Amino acid sequence: MEPRINLFEKGQNAFKAMYGLGSYLAKSPIEKSLLDLIYFRVSQINGCGFCLDMHSKNLRAKGETEQRLYVMDAWRDTPFFTDRERAALAWAEALTKLTDNTVSDEVFEHASSQFTEDELVDLTVAVNTINSYNRINIAFRPLVGTYKVGDFGSH
Repeated sequence: MEPRINLFEKGQNAFKAMYGLGSYLAKSPIEKSLLDLIYFRVSQINGCGFCLDMHSKNLRAKGETEQRLYVMDAWRDTPFFTDRERAALAWAEALTKLTDNTVSDEVFEHASSQFTEDELVDLTVAVNTINSYNRINIAFRPLVGTYKVGDFGSH
């Protein structure tokens, strides 16, 4: 698939604004490894090849197992994820899919049992941020496979 616009050239000013969210999330008490899992799962739901390539490489570089990445689409059916991870994944999926324009009370209660209110706000910002990146990348089609770990610093 051919890129439509060179985002790294034409999108720099827009990305500077979005990087502010990344800087905010870097200070969140939510574990970086959990945020990376969320970025991967949301990118998987949205079908963003560039983000899947990037986040899978970042996760593997930080020690994430291939087994957990391979079964991410079926995380509910595996024993490989903690209750906190499960709550975050369910929250991320609910916010990304927004079935009937709502997040169920059950999903909220599970997330609230694992995260403080401040963490739940941060988790929501993280989900919204990766959804935005996914949609930008899907619209403009940057080359997939070119990302190298560390290309975007901490973002």
